[in-house]
Amino acid sequence: MFIRIALVTILTMGIFGFGSKAKAIEVGAEAPRVEGLDQDGALFHFADAYAKGVTLVFFYPKADTPGCTAQACSLRDAFESLKAENLQVVGVSRDNADAQKKFQGKYHLPFPLVADSDGKVAEAFGVPGIFGMPITKRQSFLVKDGKVVWKAESAETAKHAVEVQAALDALK
Repeated sequence: MFIRIALVTILTMGIFGFGSKAKAIEVGAEAPRVEGLDQDGALFHFADAYAKGVTLVFFYPKADTPGCTAQACSLRDAFESLKAENLQVVGVSRDNADAQKKFQGKYHLPFPLVADSDGKVAEAFGVPGIFGMPITKRQSFLVKDGKVVWKAESAETAKHAVEVQAALDALK
């Protein structure tokens, strides 16, 4: 009986992503200075984005799925007003560079998409996986002066730009 309970517990933890090595990043923490490949296969340095101004790093589960498309298009549609506030926008998912490139092109996304195929960027930010699969939970972070200043544990999809704008307004 004990072995059966232990096996069910371990299986459940694996399925729901519990016990992940990723330690959650909190507001006030140093932002990870990680690197990954962008949609063009070029090395993307997060520290370079941070140096340009406040940076939104948003994680989404899977390119070209309904919720992720709504989230990315929300940011695309508000991109000019967000850019006017000197905001850098970077999307991250476990998709490969080719999938990110297709997603970016199909929806005319004006910001880089990082292909976190190995999950190292998500791990650095403490973003857990979903159901034990190689996809990340939907989370967003605002980075200012190298520190995390805002975090959305479960970002809205179609209203994500509104959430981000409210967070930017609160920083003023």
